[in-house]
Amino acid sequence: MTTSPAPAPAHIEIDGAPAADPDSLAAVMSGYGHFTAMQVRDGRVKGLGLHLDRLDRASRELFGAPLPGERVRELLARALGRAGRRDASARVYAYERGSGFLVAVAVREAAPDGLGAPQRLTAVDYLRPAAHLKHLGGFGQTYHGDAARRAGFDGALLTTPAGEVAEGAVANIAFWDGTSLVWPTAPHLTGITMALLAPRLPSVHRAVFLEELPGFRAAFTANSRTIAPVTAVDKVAYPVDGALMARVAGAYAEAPGEEIDSGDGGGSAG
Repeated sequence: MTTSPAPAPAHIEIDGAPAADPDSLAAVMSGYGHFTAMQVRDGRVKGLGLHLDRLDRASRELFGAPLPGERVRELLARALGRAGRRDASARVYAYERGSGFLVAVAVREAAPDGLGAPQRLTAVDYLRPAAHLKHLGGFGQTYHGDAARRAGFDGALLTTPAGEVAEGAVANIAFWDGTSLVWPTAPHLTGITMALLAPRLPSVHRAVFLEELPGFRAAFTANSRTIAPVTAVDKVAYPVDGALMARVAGAYAEAPGEEIDSGDGGGSAG
């Protein structure tokens, strides 16, 4: 019995120079994969266990194989150490590679602490494919986000054709009705910041439609980089509710940071 020879590795050049590791670069260039983004403060990450669970679940779904939390911790700690950073914006990417996958870590300057600048959003008819995954290849949301900024807004609000609100282009959104935060349930990514806030504040999860927006008292967006008040969705204006934003910021501050280089907080949530 004969076996077919293994395919020759791709030859890839960047600006005329051969890539140092063509196989890895080819995997990255495929655009098929997923990631998580986090803020590191003094070697700790809020919701680190949730990030590890997200990576493991997505790897099982996309690649049919687990991504152990301890491997992610080790790679994160190594990248932070080599970068000489205890505070950072960090991303962990998983890309399909042959019959398995590879993991990449990117470490950059940390996002500023505190609330973000007020956001004016415009609604667009677009949902991310496989919205429950923080996947790569976000052309659609980037396209609509850039178009929104060219039109004078700060970002896009993704909705269904029926006008049901899903999420921001790069963040979750919550609306304040005076009693509870209302988190939209159209197809969306459950962000880590959202997952940390919702149990710590009065929250409901339900369908929200554009026609309802004038009835809310305030709104804000939340992602791995910041929590920011929303001052408008198209022609619907909201005041910045200082008391609400202080309460939200306080709830986020209460979430404990988990050590990257310890054995606590990883694995499955059960």
